[in-house]
Amino acid sequence: MSAATASPTLDRRDGRDPVPAPRAWAGPVAAGITLTITGAAGAAALVTAYRRAEWGQDGAFDWFWAGMLVFSLPAAYWAIRRGSSARLRLAVLIGYACFTYLPKLLRNPAGPLYHDEYAHWGQSHDILLDGLLFQQNPIVRVIGDYPGLHATVASLATLTGVTVWHAALFVLILAHVLLTLGVAVLAGQLWPDPRVAAAAAIVYSLNSSFLYFDTQLGYESLAIGVLVWALACAMRAIRAAGVRARLGWAALFLPFTVAITATHHLTAIWLTGMLGLIAVACTILRVPARTAWALTATAGASVALWMAAVSPRTGTYLEPYLGRSLSQFGGLAGGGSGGRTLFNQSVAPWWEQQAAFLAPGVALLAVVGAAVLWWRRRTVTDPLTRAASGAMLLLGALYFPATLLILTPSGAEGARRSWAFSYLGIAVATAPLIIALLDRARRRISGSAIFLLATCALVMVGNTAAGMNPSYRFPGPPVFGSDTRAATPELLAASAWLRETRGRGARLVADRYSGLIFGSYGEQEPTTGSESFPAYELYLAKPGSPMPPALMEQLRAWRFEYLVVDRRMAEQVPDIKIYFETNEPIPHDGRPGFTRAQLTKFDTLPWLVKVYDGPHIAIYRFDFDSQNRRIHMGAP
Repeated sequence: MSAATASPTLDRRDGRDPVPAPRAWAGPVAAGITLTITGAAGAAALVTAYRRAEWGQDGAFDWFWAGMLVFSLPAAYWAIRRGSSARLRLAVLIGYACFTYLPKLLRNPAGPLYHDEYAHWGQSHDILLDGLLFQQNPIVRVIGDYPGLHATVASLATLTGVTVWHAALFVLILAHVLLTLGVAVLAGQLWPDPRVAAAAAIVYSLNSSFLYFDTQLGYESLAIGVLVWALACAMRAIRAAGVRARLGWAALFLPFTVAITATHHLTAIWLTGMLGLIAVACTILRVPARTAWALTATAGASVALWMAAVSPRTGTYLEPYLGRSLSQFGGLAGGGSGGRTLFNQSVAPWWEQQAAFLAPGVALLAVVGAAVLWWRRRTVTDPLTRAASGAMLLLGALYFPATLLILTPSGAEGARRSWAFSYLGIAVATAPLIIALLDRARRRISGSAIFLLATCALVMVGNTAAGMNPSYRFPGPPVFGSDTRAATPELLAASAWLRETRGRGARLVADRYSGLIFGSYGEQEPTTGSESFPAYELYLAKPGSPMPPALMEQLRAWRFEYLVVDRRMAEQVPDIKIYFETNEPIPHDGRPGFTRAQLTKFDTLPWLVKVYDGPHIAIYRFDFDSQNRRIHMGAP
């Protein structure tokens, strides 16, 4: 019987009645029932994990990953399943994106928690109150030059009347969904099989930033979602046959590029680099590359003009991270010290740690397999797909040298931030390999499918463990020196007192963790120190010794008003081994970096007046005018 005249029922077997063929709605109904049940179970397990962590009970990691995988693995199956319709696949990817936002949403549903969240929340709040863009931020100073996220959140809060935090949650959840769908759309520009597109979205979700870092209130969380759509528009423009269609897609690419440039510096730089890789690959493989080069030049010009006219300090902000990390890595290669010990004193279970070491190896094998498949199909693949997928392979290959920088204190932060971009190349390049392996199986649920799902689980666990430490992922009691657990009741009360008695915008000196609270909830302008303004020397000075004259002159000239002292610095070691900032000249040898006398000497200094005293937190007001009068009158 030919396919055109085939009966809607299956053939008779052994003389029995014909078996009805599966109905068109059977798949969606089964998927809906399965994912609803597993989604509810997964959410309940996540809540249980966080409750157990908050109460100090064992099993938080087990409950967390049981909750994540009980939904994620069935979702991956239905998204890549051969019989899934386009609508079902779209619904599954949207549901998957929403579910993978749950860990961060449940972690802190009521307000900012991570270091950068305090800065971005405060910036959005200031725009809502003052209506002014490009204001300097006291916690992360460069973010004031990139107001895309803050303007969006503040505008939504103004239009709807919701709080800044709830407006931010809406923007972030939408951005997370659009990021997931955008990866699938980008992969769909290269391969017509929709399963490849879905596989790319699932693989990309395994990167270390997907669950926590790129779901936080940060400018990358919005910008990276726009990036994948900008790349999809670029691919449509490059592939377009007619001039009118090419110009249309290029015109849509332009506002995406400008939006990224105005939102996040690193994402804009990565967009330019990705387009450059595609243009180079097209040129080498003799594919028409004029449009690719034009779009690369457009993105590069956007970045250059913005940094020159709006944010010239971006280069000096980024340079120390790369410079110090390369210097530290060179020291390690030469047998020197200064490296990091991975999972040092970590409370993460052994299987998480082992998965973190195995995940890069799995990714390497996948990239090698994708490269072999690319080579074998080079003569049957259309030229643009061959060039663009080759560029994605090169982009994915950048992931592996970046993993080495995790061994250096300064390079660790930059390495983690790069993985969200390089993993896009891994996802798009390896998706055809996954589908090819599945197509070799003759059964719907084969050994290959089970192996791939298990591999996805291992990589998700390992990458998440490598990307975020447990104190960022799980709640718990306040911990000194942890960004996520810095908001103690005492600090919140002290910052509220200063805001009520002094108002907003007071310039003050503080440690890193006090500065987070005073700069966000307190609405002040804290400084935690830098190489050009070593504020930590105030705290390091021994009782009775003179203060550095240059630092005192900076305090006077820049009109600092208050000094915040957290006396726990003489009692405890910070959880992340930082008191003020990463290059501070303070020993971290397992003992507190300060003595009690160093932190109580401020009670006797004539140019300081104590205005607030709590169990651990003290606030002093600088009184330089009184000191000048005493000197003028000859007083000691």
